[in-house]
Amino acid sequence: MSRSIIGLDKEASLKLTEQLNSLLANYQVFYMNVRGFHWNIKGADFFQLHTKFEELYNDALVKIDEIAERVLTLGSTPLHSYSNYLSTTKITEQTGVTDGNEALSAIITSYQVLLEIERSILVGAQDLNDEGTITLISDYIAQQEKEIWMFNSYLS
Repeated sequence: MSRSIIGLDKEASLKLTEQLNSLLANYQVFYMNVRGFHWNIKGADFFQLHTKFEELYNDALVKIDEIAERVLTLGSTPLHSYSNYLSTTKITEQTGVTDGNEALSAIITSYQVLLEIERSILVGAQDLNDEGTITLISDYIAQQEKEIWMFNSYLS
């Protein structure tokens, strides 16, 4: 078995980076969707949601960088073109959304997609004994589960 510079199985690490690149692509589309929600939101909840959407896209931007750097750490190259993101993502592009409830529903759906990918990554990282990826992804999962609960409560 060949080892990477951080002591992990190279072949298994490369398989994990494929999943991380999928997560990266989905986060990029999520980021752009939430930017659009931030820019275009209208209505009585404008101030509250405008601020929340800014918080979400800033958080997504940090995660995008962390995921890309994890791909590099594991010895691969992060996806870095919109054509790659769009051909890889499971999250649907959202355009022209001005309604807060519609935007929040789209965010919940996006988080569900992200969680599915993250849980799969977590299994692969556990099999590889990759604590760096486990820690990163576990934190994402806990945060997104809480966000889903809060947004669902807001919509109820």
